[in-house]
Amino acid sequence: MSRRAWYAVINGVVVAWMLAAGIALLAQTLEQSPSWLAVHLLLLGGATSAILIWSQHFADTILRKAGSRTRLGVRLALHTIGALAVVVGVTTGLWMLVLAGGTLVAATAAWHGTTLGVRLRRALPSRFGGLVLYYVAASLTLIIGVTLGVIMARADLTGTEHDRMFVAHVTMNVLGWIGLTVVGTVVLLWPTVLHARIGEQTRRRARIALVALCVGLLVVGMACLTGVWVAILLGTVVYLAGLAVIGIDLVGQAVRTPPVNYAGWSMGAALAWFAATIVAFGVRVATAGSWQGVASGFVALLVPFGIGFAAQLVMAALSYLLPVVFGGGPVKVRATNVELDRFGLFRVVVVNGAVLLAVIPGVPNAGVFLGVAVVVLLSTVVQSVRALIVARSLQEPTGGDRHVRREGAARPTMAGMLHVNSGAAMAAIGVLVLAASVGVAVANVSGSGGAASSSSAATGRTTSVHMVMKNMRFSPSTIDVPAGNRLVIHVTNEDDMVHDLTLADGITSGRLVEGESATVDAGVITRTVDGWCSIVGHRQLGMVFTVVATGATASHEASDGMQGMPDMTQTPQAGATSAAADIDWARMPAAGFTARDPLLKPAASGTVHDVTLTVRDTVTEVAPGVEQTLWTYNGTAPGPTLHGEVGDTFRVTLVNAGDMGHSIDFHAGSLSPNQPMRTIEPGQRLTYTFTATRAGIWLYHCSTMPMAAHIANGMFGAVVIDPPGLDPVAEQFVFVQSEYYLGPQKGVVDTAKLAAENPDLVVFNGYANQYVYRPIEVKAGQRVRIWVLDAGPNKASSFHVVGGQFDTVFKEGDYLLKNGGSTGVGGSQALDLQPAQGGFVELTFPAAGDYSFVTHIMSDAEKGATGTFHVTASAG
Repeated sequence: MSRRAWYAVINGVVVAWMLAAGIALLAQTLEQSPSWLAVHLLLLGGATSAILIWSQHFADTILRKAGSRTRLGVRLALHTIGALAVVVGVTTGLWMLVLAGGTLVAATAAWHGTTLGVRLRRALPSRFGGLVLYYVAASLTLIIGVTLGVIMARADLTGTEHDRMFVAHVTMNVLGWIGLTVVGTVVLLWPTVLHARIGEQTRRRARIALVALCVGLLVVGMACLTGVWVAILLGTVVYLAGLAVIGIDLVGQAVRTPPVNYAGWSMGAALAWFAATIVAFGVRVATAGSWQGVASGFVALLVPFGIGFAAQLVMAALSYLLPVVFGGGPVKVRATNVELDRFGLFRVVVVNGAVLLAVIPGVPNAGVFLGVAVVVLLSTVVQSVRALIVARSLQEPTGGDRHVRREGAARPTMAGMLHVNSGAAMAAIGVLVLAASVGVAVANVSGSGGAASSSSAATGRTTSVHMVMKNMRFSPSTIDVPAGNRLVIHVTNEDDMVHDLTLADGITSGRLVEGESATVDAGVITRTVDGWCSIVGHRQLGMVFTVVATGATASHEASDGMQGMPDMTQTPQAGATSAAADIDWARMPAAGFTARDPLLKPAASGTVHDVTLTVRDTVTEVAPGVEQTLWTYNGTAPGPTLHGEVGDTFRVTLVNAGDMGHSIDFHAGSLSPNQPMRTIEPGQRLTYTFTATRAGIWLYHCSTMPMAAHIANGMFGAVVIDPPGLDPVAEQFVFVQSEYYLGPQKGVVDTAKLAAENPDLVVFNGYANQYVYRPIEVKAGQRVRIWVLDAGPNKASSFHVVGGQFDTVFKEGDYLLKNGGSTGVGGSQALDLQPAQGGFVELTFPAAGDYSFVTHIMSDAEKGATGTFHVTASAG
C-alpha cells in the first residue's frame, strides 16, 4: 500500500470517530441523549486514535527512524475494537464487554508505550529525542485511567468513593494521556506550523516540564487514593507550573512569528482552551468543599476541553499534517493548503466564539452554540476530502516548466491575512449573533408556553441563604430567588443524624454529620428547583425544600444544570430498574449456595454474654440472581441470633462500619431508650447492656429513622430467651420472616414500595425459598421446636407446616397450647404473628417424607416465604 493510501485509511478511522462523536453530541443537544457517549466517542475514540497514529509519526521524525506500519495498523485496529466494546458495553450494561474492551485498550496502550520506549533506547542521539518520553509516560496514564473506568462500571461504590475514582479516572485519561501527548508534540509542532525558530532552551524546558507534569499527576492520583481532596489543588498547581514552563516558549514563538493560517489559528486557540480549562479546574477545586464538588468541577469543563481543546486540536493538526504526509510535489501541497485554509478565519471565530458563549453562565439555550461549533468543526473533514481531491487532479510541472517563477510563494503576513479574511470574520460574527437570536427565541417560546423552564438571563447578582437541617426538616423549606440570580446556600446540620442537601440537577453538599456545615453553590436560578436529603428514606419522611425562581415561569422539574450536558459523575448502570425484574422462580441458586443454618445453638454458659455487632454495608444475594446492598449486623440479614435464659445479662458493643448513621433496639430488654438506642455515626461505637427478665423470642432492629427502611434493608435479628422449665426436644430451629422491597440490582430498599407495603419478596432467614433449595433434614418420630419471629416491617405471618400439626404453641410469653392442652388431644394448625411478635411451635413428624412450611398468607408464601423439612425414617 502506498504512503498516501496508508495515511488515508488510518486517518479515516480518526475521521469516523469524530463524525460519530459529532452526531452523538448533536443528538444530545437536541434530544438530551447521554453525554457519556459523546465524550467517549470523542476522547477514547477520535483523540486516542489520532494520538496512536501521530505520536508514532512524530517519534519517527524525532528519532530519524521509521516504525512499522503493520504494527501500528494492528495497534490501531485493536484499540478500535476495544474502544467500541467499551462504548457498547457501557451503553448496554454488559460489563464483561466493558472488561474485554478496557483490557484491549490498556494492552494496546502498553504495546504503544513499550514500542516507543524501546525505540528511544536503541536510537542514535537526537536533539529532541527526549520528547518521546512524553508519549511513554502518557501510555502509562492511559492504562491506569482505563482500569479505573472499568472498575467504576462494575464496582459498588459509595458516592464519595465514586467521586474519588471518577476524578482519578478523568485526570489520568485527560490530563495524562491526552495532556502529556499534546505537550510533548506541540513543543516541535507549534513552531513548525508557525515557521518559527526553536531555541536551545526549549529542549531544557521540555525536560523540566515533563517532570512537573508527571509530579502533578502523581499528586492528584495520591489525593484520590488517600481521600485528601484538597491535595488535588496542589497537584493541579504543579501541573500548571509544568505547562507554564513550556508555555513561555510557545507564547514567545507566537509573538515573534504570529500564525497566519487556519492550522495555526485553530491550534493556538485549542492550546489556550487547554490552559484555561486547567486553571478553571484549579479554581473549582479551591472552592469545591467536597469530593462531589471536585468531580462536578471536571464535568463542568467537558465542553471547553472536549470541543474547544481536543476536537479543535485534532482538526487543526489534521489540516497541517495532511499536506505534509500526502505530499505529491509543491503544486499539490500548495493547492491542498489553499483548500484547507479556505474560510479559515471564519471557522476559527465561529467555533471558539460558540464555545465561549456556551460556557458563559446564564446564556439561553447554550446547546444552540454547541451545535454550531460541532457542525463547523466537522466541516473541516469535508474540506480535507475536497482538498485531497483537488490536489490529486493537478499535475506537477515538468522540464522547463520547473523553472517558472512561483507566484505567491512568500509567507503571507498576519495583516495581509486579516485583510483578506475581514469579510469572513464579519460573517462569523453574524453567525454567532444569529445563533444567539435563535437561542433567545427558543427560550421565549418555551417560557411563554408554560414549559418546564424559564430562561431568565443571569443578573450578575447573588442570593445567599442560611439553611438548617433539624428534626428531619430543612429550615427554611422554601427559598425565593429572583430569576437570574446565583444562589449560594450555607447549610448546617443541627440534627443528631447524617443528612445532605441535594438539588434536582445533581448539586449536593455531600453528607454532613451533626454540627457540620457546607456551602452549596446552586448556580444561576432560572426556574423552580426541588431539593431534598438523599439519605434513604429521609425524603419520604418530609425532608424536602423548594427553590422558587421569582419572576420566572415556575416548574418543579430539574434545572438545566450544565447547559445541556447531563451529570457525568454518575456512571451508567445496567441495573437502573428494580431488581424485581430479575426474579425468576424457576432459577436455581449457584451450585455452591449454602442456606443459612436454622439450628438454634445452645445458650453460652454463664449469665453474662458479651456480643459485638458490627454494622456493614454488604452486597447480598436475596434470591437467585437478585442482589441488594443490605445494611447488616455482622454481615448477615437477619443478624446473629442471641440465646440466653431469664436473668442473663447481654453486654452488646455496637460498631458502625457503614456509611451512614445506625442504631439498635433490643425488645428483649426493658430500659430507658435515650442513650443505648441512640444513632451513632460511621466510625463510632456504643455499649448497650440489658438484662433479660422475660422469656420469648424478641426482635432487635435499627431504630434510626426512617425505621421501616432500615429494617427492610436488613437491620434486624432475634433474641431467644428460654422459658423456665422448657421441655427437651431433639432439635430447635429459628425462622425470622421479613420482607424485601427491591431497589436496583445491588441497590438499597425502594422506599416507594415500602410506603405502599408492596414487597417483592417475603422470606425466612433472609433468602427466598432457600429451604426449598436446601431442605432441612430431621427424623421421623423426633420432637422438634420451631421458633418463629415476624421482623416485618409490615407483613403479618401465619406459620404453618403442611402435613404437620402442632401440639404445643407458645406465643408472646405464654403457652396457648401445651402437650395437646387439657384434653391431651388438642392441636393447632398455624402460629399467627404480627410484625415484632414471636413464639414457637412443637410437633413430631409422623413419617418420612417432605413437609413444606409456609406462611399461610399464601400470596406471601408465593413470594418466597416457604421451605421444606426433609424427614427421613427413624433410626429405630
